[in-house]
Amino acid sequence: MPTDDEFEDFYEAAYGRLVGQLTLILGDRAEAEDVVQEAMLRALQRWSRIRRYEVPEAWVRRVALNLAVNRFRRARRRLAMLAKLIPDAATTELDDEQLQLDEALAKLPLRYRRVLVLCYVAGLTVDEAAAELHLPRNTVKTQLARGRSALAAQLSVPEEEVERHVR
Repeated sequence: MPTDDEFEDFYEAAYGRLVGQLTLILGDRAEAEDVVQEAMLRALQRWSRIRRYEVPEAWVRRVALNLAVNRFRRARRRLAMLAKLIPDAATTELDDEQLQLDEALAKLPLRYRRVLVLCYVAGLTVDEAAAELHLPRNTVKTQLARGRSALAAQLSVPEEEVERHVR
């Protein structure tokens, strides 16, 4: 069936990118994989409609973010404990700067992590991030500015250099 092949191609192209973005937001790769897989399953169930979207990946990312927020609200303490107790194989191979960034991002409120990752890692514009998060443009701009400022303070770098560190 052509739809199955089309979805498989979409999945292969988008899965890794989405897991990377959600890992930065959640601070836990396993949790990110779970929400992206669940979002992909929901996309598959609605693929006949979603495949016609201009950017189907944005729909999956939005669903994954919603799932992540819901899980985050229910299990804030559990996520923090897991992130500290279970070493991530990918994290152990990262350099000191990346580890420092991951730790600094994990300390930020979820609303700041979301906009920082969407704008700097996923490469979305403020308008695109606002649309994806269903937030007013100025709210995203404010959260981005506050997140950048908080991250700069955590990393002890000027705010102008935060974007270079996150990418």
